[in-house]
Amino acid sequence: MKTKLSLLSASVILMLGCQSITPNVNDNAINDTSSVKIPAKTSKQQPTTIEDIEQDVAEVNDVWQRIRDGMQLKIAEKELVDKYRQWYIDNPKHLEIVTQRAQPFLYFILEEIEKRNLPTELALLPVIESAYNPTAYSPSDASGLWQLTLPTANAFKVKTNWWYDGRRDVRASTLAALDLLEYLYVKMGKNWNYAIAAYNSGEGRVLNAIKRNKNNGKETNFWMLKLPKETAHYVPQLMALADIIKHSDELGIHLPAIENKPQIEIVNIESQLDLNLAADMAKISVDELKTLNPGLLRWATAPMGPHLLAVPADNAKSFKQSLAALEPDARINWVRYKIKAGDSIGEIAQQFETSPTMIRNSNGIKGNNIVAGKFLIIPVASKDPDLASMSADQLLARKPVIKSSNQRQIYTVKSGDSLWAIANKNSVSVDQITKWNKLKKDQSLKIGQSLVFYPNQIAKTDSNNEKVVSYKVKSGDSLVRIAARYKVTVADLMEWNSLKKNNYLQPGQMLKLLISNS
Repeated sequence: MKTKLSLLSASVILMLGCQSITPNVNDNAINDTSSVKIPAKTSKQQPTTIEDIEQDVAEVNDVWQRIRDGMQLKIAEKELVDKYRQWYIDNPKHLEIVTQRAQPFLYFILEEIEKRNLPTELALLPVIESAYNPTAYSPSDASGLWQLTLPTANAFKVKTNWWYDGRRDVRASTLAALDLLEYLYVKMGKNWNYAIAAYNSGEGRVLNAIKRNKNNGKETNFWMLKLPKETAHYVPQLMALADIIKHSDELGIHLPAIENKPQIEIVNIESQLDLNLAADMAKISVDELKTLNPGLLRWATAPMGPHLLAVPADNAKSFKQSLAALEPDARINWVRYKIKAGDSIGEIAQQFETSPTMIRNSNGIKGNNIVAGKFLIIPVASKDPDLASMSADQLLARKPVIKSSNQRQIYTVKSGDSLWAIANKNSVSVDQITKWNKLKKDQSLKIGQSLVFYPNQIAKTDSNNEKVVSYKVKSGDSLVRIAARYKVTVADLMEWNSLKKNNYLQPGQMLKLLISNS
């Protein structure tokens, strides 16, 4: 852990040239200061020179120790604090599980807290909020490590949409939660007990409780406020947890060490990227990538951003090199889909597991009107099960299956049947069967079970031999010049990109082209 020389010098002055100093504070200025219960500690000689202090700093190789060193809150000797302290002592497994979940993220969170000179105890709030589970969800519609609600997320500009939930994104949610805590600290007269309580139940409720006590001539310290039970227990629980972390050795509680170095690196990937491809470039599994990026809800990053991806710190350099070498049109796969009578953008989006907005943006469509016989360019996952057995030519000509009730057929499961055998027998894919019947791919079938099929709507592949190319418009480009370069017609360019004759091309604009391989 790096420490500036000025901080080291200040430490020396405090240790060598000062007597014990007690700041003149009251409850409204900071926190309640009841007597603190601290287990007896083994005496340790204090460092007396800059060199000694630097050596001490170098020895901080555990993130938990950094948290201990930065603690600022006072631990009140209250019954509720004792109750929660004892619970953590009686349930040591809980902190081991929390440590395992926090390991990829705690260094990052602590860095952000220290940048703002905030109490490091705040890094423990996600233990109480979510047990450091970034996918945790509450009945009140709060989500993520910090359990942000949608109104709070919106207030702090955390994006949530079909592709991405920033409340579950560790970086976005941490920055928002710390912004909120800083705001509450100032709003509450720089009293951390009030601020932390307000984080749980809202500033209005805490301010009203303070006002009510003032009007009734009562004390206004946190312990005297009439608050909801959850909020009244929230601050004591954090105090107890902080005390447990601070004195874990004396209490015999094992906290698995978390190495004091970055575990993840946040990389700007600049545009949408298939997660399977990203995982390959990061040299991890797609499940591991999703664990590091719990805010990503689909098979790719969000098309409109944020374009930030967390990868293991040790693999970040090679990931960025692979990313730089990646061709723009290789970031995601595309299929060409011919619109049929009765199709809607919503149905097509559902079939391809994408969003209507993505289809509109990819094809330059502003409304919902689409024309039968025209083509759409649609982004698809690189490891969609239906794609695995297709050739490149078939992939480009792939058509989705659109359900139609008047063409439904029923298949009765027989002895020895499996999803694969049934799919092969009926010239459909396993993925189609599971989608039609809302089944899981590893689900066991029962003899006599009825399965729904739509055989008349099964896609047939064309014989075209084309590939989808993304072209970035350069200064001086025109439709005529681009069409001539790629041996296509201006009419094709206009159709593929939903352009009108009077549309002007802009440098940097992306066009989709279907190029013959022959």
